[in-house]
Formats: sequence, structure tokens, C-alpha cells
Amino acid sequence: MPIRLFNTYSRSLEEFRPLDPAAREVKMYTCGPTVYSHAHIGNFRAYLFEDLLQRHLESRDFKVHRVMNITDVDDKTIRGSREAGVPLAEFTAPFKQAFFEDLDALRIKRADSFPEATDPDQVRKMIEMIGTLMERGLAYQAEDKSIYYRINKFPDYGKLAHFDLEELRSTGRVKSDEYEKEHIGDFALWTAWDEADGAVRWESPWGPGRPGWHIECSAMATQLLGEQLDIHCGGVDNIFPHHEAEIAQTEGCTGKKFVRYWLHCAHLMVEGQKMAKSLGNFYTLRDVIAKGYRGREVRYALMRVHYRAPLNFTWEGMEEARQALGRVEDWVRRLKENVQRPTSNVQRPMTEGSGFQDALDDDLNISGALGVLFETIRETNRRMDGGEMGAEEAKGWLEWWDRVDRVLAISGEAAEVPAEIAELAEARAQARLAKDWRKSDQLRDELAARGWEARDTKDGQKVTRRGGA
Repeated sequence: MPIRLFNTYSRSLEEFRPLDPAAREVKMYTCGPTVYSHAHIGNFRAYLFEDLLQRHLESRDFKVHRVMNITDVDDKTIRGSREAGVPLAEFTAPFKQAFFEDLDALRIKRADSFPEATDPDQVRKMIEMIGTLMERGLAYQAEDKSIYYRINKFPDYGKLAHFDLEELRSTGRVKSDEYEKEHIGDFALWTAWDEADGAVRWESPWGPGRPGWHIECSAMATQLLGEQLDIHCGGVDNIFPHHEAEIAQTEGCTGKKFVRYWLHCAHLMVEGQKMAKSLGNFYTLRDVIAKGYRGREVRYALMRVHYRAPLNFTWEGMEEARQALGRVEDWVRRLKENVQRPTSNVQRPMTEGSGFQDALDDDLNISGALGVLFETIRETNRRMDGGEMGAEEAKGWLEWWDRVDRVLAISGEAAEVPAEIAELAEARAQARLAKDWRKSDQLRDELAARGWEARDTKDGQKVTRRGGA
């Protein structure tokens, strides 16, 4: 079954065909964080969709070369460093470190490169591209000394976002939008230095200043991946003006189609409302983990809804994620026990279907893929309950799960039970034998308070760390 992806540019599902199908190599660029604060869970929803896409492509034997940028210079980072009274690099450094720690907590694969906008090689590329646009009449210097892109000179401007140029309004992303320009939609390629920028400045043929937000990604993407990309991802809020501007800049320089497939992730809501600090529902990953949840539980909760559908984050949803992972853990444990304890019944070979991968082939239909997983768990548990599964079949399902989990990355890690936890668990087991249900419940609650979960199964009590690793 071919992989089909929804291309924002065409607004349709298209069969995925990379630029070099024989080599099965995929050049993929994903917009990364602006490091003026900790990334929030809405950001990570997009990064997790991109991680799922990469993992599925790799499961289909594609070699993915992915680049994710880090925006470490813009109005917000400069303002933050000024308010903190420290140099820009010193201000952004802890947020960069925290971002990578969060990636690891969510088991998001590292990109091949994480170029930073302030890297001298990248700034040189940005200046070079701006120079090319100036030479071709696609850019101009305004009265404020900044350089702007002439969107009226690029006929395809607006095709990604599907709007007419007359609908444009000031973006508010950069202060230079306030200056007089040839067209209100003309965006900054180079922002001239002013006193508010302090020490943040680079020399250019047009005077001191700093690169615009949009040109940063065009330069970093083409510098590291070449003039044409297979896939470019981001959130729906990146479609305009950011990705629209990237197309105009890059194609204005190269004359070639910049990206074959544009993929965008829908917004994340919190308890049915837009996430905002003023509403008290603005959460970073660290906020969620501080409430006792683990990275892989957050991963599951943010990944389980199709990327083009809005996701409503709730604490009930986090509990559902924890319970779903518990079901998976119990199933894997039972399969491992079956490998060690074969039955004497007539055995049948494992009959693995391709439903999981087929679902993901259909524009990353994660709901369908998870449906295949949990139906498999239900059916195989039924067979184990009836003593119908032997060692070889159980081993086959464990191998299938290993392939599935290379894509989902949600499995738990074995945790040694501390002595005091084992004592509480044994006391609870004895209370149940004595039918002292009140004491049993009290001990269960005490285990939960210490981060452990006691579950009663047909094979006896099982104690696991809540949420696993």
C-alpha cells in the first residue's frame, strides 16, 4: 500500500513520492522552537507528529535526513535578554538545554542537525540569499533601512495559505511591519539595527542589523538539505506568514519548487479552550510531569489523535493515556510469561496482519493504528486466557510488538521493586486473602502515593511503577 499524505499546498491527499525514489531518501525540514522560554505542550504536539512521521517512514525503509532549526534571535529573545540583563547567548542557552531534555523525555528522535539562527555560517547564507533577491528585484530597502520582500513580484504568493493578497494585514511578528512599505504584506528579510537591539547585530551590505524570522529557515533548510525538500512540517500557525514567506524567498533565489509536501499539525486546546497564560491553562512539559505523569504518558496523550484534527488536552485524557499504557504493559508481560510457559494444547502460528502500518500509510491515521493494536491485545489476551497460545506464537507477537513500538515508542522499562514497596504489596496481598478489603484499599492507595500501582489479575497481584519509564 502506498503512503498517502495530505499536502497543505494542494489541499488533497497525495501519494508520497520522494525526489529520489530509487535511493528512498527523504529530505525533511521541521520548524523548531524559539528559545525565549520553555516550549509548551502545543509545541510538542507538533514535534511528536513529526516524530511519528519520521518513524513510520523509516519503518517503510525510507532513510530520513531531518533538520530542525532553533530560532535564537528575534524580537522575543532580544527583549528577554534585555530584561534579564544578560547577553543574548547567555539568555537562550538554558532554554536550548531544556528543549533537548524535553525531547528526550518524550522520546522524540534527534534530528540530524539543529542549526541555530545565530550561527555565523547560517547568517552568511541568509545575507547571500537576501543579496540574490535584491539583485533580482524581489527585495528592496525601505526608509527604515530594513530590507523587505516584494510579494507582488512573486505570482504564487498566497497559494499555500489559499488567500488573496488584498486580504493581508500587518502580522505583528516583527516591529518593522510598522514602517511604510510598498505593500502591507511585504515582510522583513533584514531588520536594521536600532538601540533596542543592543549588542545584537551583524554587518551586511545594507548596514548593521539582523536577519528576519522567515529568511532564517530558508537559509538553514537549503544550506543543509539542498534547494529542494521532500517534506516540510510545522503547526497550522506556521502556514502564514512563515511558510508562505519561505516559499517566496527560496524559490525567488533558486527558481525551483522548494517543497514537494507541506504537512501541518492542528492546534492543541486545553479543556476546550485556547491555551493562554491569562486563562491559567498554559502548560509546559515540565508542568505536566510535575503533576506525576511521565514523558511516555504525555507522548501517548499528545500523539493519539490524528495530526490534522484539533486535540483537546485534559487531565482525564492523561489518566486515559496512563490506563492505555497499563494495558499494553500487562499484555507484553503476559506474552513474556507465555514464552516461558508453553501450553500443551495444539498450537497455531502467529497470524500477523499489516493493519497497523497500513493505517499509518493513510496520512498517519494514528487512531486506526492504535485500534489495530488494542484489537490485537484483546484477541491475544482471549487466547491466553483460554490456554490456546504457546511459546512460539507468543514470541511472534512480541516480535510484532517490537516493530510496532519502534514507531510508537511507548513501551515501559523494567523497574526493580524496592524492598519497602514489596513489603507493602505483600501486606496488601495478605489483606485480600483475609478479605480485609478496607486495609487492602488503604495499602493500594499508599502504593499509589509512592508512585506504584497494584493490579489484581487472574495470576495474582502485579505491582508496577505508575506510567513506567
